[in-house]
Amino acid sequence: MSLSIVEILEKKGAMTDLELQKELKSNFGEVSFRELNTGLMKLELAGVLWVSRLMRGKRQVELTGRPVID
Repeated sequence: MSLSIVEILEKKGAMTDLELQKELKSNFGEVSFRELNTGLMKLELAGVLWVSRLMRGKRQVELTGRPVID
């Protein structure tokens, strides 16, 4: 799922976590908010993306622009 998150953000640019969850649901079927948070946390710790709070219950997700190295 991490690869799909990166691909979606590369295509569409920065988006909210809810928009990202909708995109993932169209690819994978049902994606829980917990699964999304786990994927986002792993990618954020790896330096691939960052998540910032827009308002209560809404977060902005965007790529850092650095190359992804596994």
